[in-house]
Amino acid sequence: MGADRQDIIVIGGGPAGLFCAIHAASPGTRVLVLEKNPQPGNKLLLAGSGQCNLTHDGDIRSFPDRYGDHGRFVRPSLMGFTNRALVSFFEERGLVLVTEENGKVFPASRKSADVLAVLLGECRKKGVAIRCAEPVEEVVREEGLFAARTPAGSYAAPFLVITTGGASYPSCGTTGDGYRLAGMLGQPVTEIGPALSPLLISPFPFAGLAGMTFPSLHFSVWRNGKKLGDYCGDLLFTHSGLSGPGILDASRWIRAGDVLRLSFAGELRREEFAAEIARLAAEHPGWQAGTLLARFRIPERLVRRLLAISRIPDQLTCAHLPAPLRSALVTACTECPVSVERVGDFSIAMATRGGVALDGVNPKTMESKRVPGLFFAGEVLDVDGDTGGYNLQAAFSTGYCAAQALRARMQGAGDAGRSA
Repeated sequence: MGADRQDIIVIGGGPAGLFCAIHAASPGTRVLVLEKNPQPGNKLLLAGSGQCNLTHDGDIRSFPDRYGDHGRFVRPSLMGFTNRALVSFFEERGLVLVTEENGKVFPASRKSADVLAVLLGECRKKGVAIRCAEPVEEVVREEGLFAARTPAGSYAAPFLVITTGGASYPSCGTTGDGYRLAGMLGQPVTEIGPALSPLLISPFPFAGLAGMTFPSLHFSVWRNGKKLGDYCGDLLFTHSGLSGPGILDASRWIRAGDVLRLSFAGELRREEFAAEIARLAAEHPGWQAGTLLARFRIPERLVRRLLAISRIPDQLTCAHLPAPLRSALVTACTECPVSVERVGDFSIAMATRGGVALDGVNPKTMESKRVPGLFFAGEVLDVDGDTGGYNLQAAFSTGYCAAQALRARMQGAGDAGRSA
């Protein structure tokens, strides 16, 4: 039996794949979505802890800065389909959205299933065929057609879009299939790893303070004695390490063995903090060391832990605080070093760093520079955004970008056929 002929095959029924299919479909165009899971959108249902943080309400011109080193690549698609356009798409289809004070945009129902329902409804209206429980085992390109083989059959089309997501949350079916399929077609893939993931710290001196949060905490990342960068963001102590938006966003650059230096002194740098400690100690020799730290709005429970790390007895007064202990206290407060045992693995990471190499993809169309007719969208690309809706926005924007290019290509092919 021959392959089932389509015009466009989309591999992956997540947000990027469904959105691409919706906008690529037109009357008379056969668009097929192949999904390995029994139902589409499994990972979307988990987005934002099931509440689906769709996008962010900020200025779209600032969005590229939220994608690490790859903002330049994703910029054309973000400008081509903005956060405002995404909000309009869902609101025009009856989904009420709300924006939190921090700029995150959610469905008013706080249900990811309502977002998925809109996408699936649009697929039905546009005549997009979705075949579930059909994992693609092999893709080849022969005589201008892509052939995709699943356990249930074979499908062929002149255009193929790979939108299989990354490798995070493999229980949802996102097990990195897209990288394997891209490789079959000769498309380069960069090294992948967890992103938007908490850090396991060993030994972790703050395990007893699990649940304590620090807004806009400054920290730096060091590797082999060299500083990689300075960061600032909300931080959370867990039982085994560090989490919170600031840590999750920086995790794309962090590796096992790195050292983080945490500052609990706010905006004060080490030298400024040390000078202030020296001044207060001289003015108040009878104060205990803990009283000094309280002046910097450091929580009492953390003060006790920082004193222990600095090997300073609780009752020691400033008059009896020798220079070495004072220096140790300054270090603990402004550059407290913690060693990364590992970055949380794919089972808990929200996103994937790495993926289909961006230098092999046209950022204005999402089409491969190596294989004509092959497109990519969403997290399968080497693009990962910060927390706050940026990854879903990129999935929708790149999916839309690919769809627009596909429609143009389909129109061009139709015009050529009529003129012939």
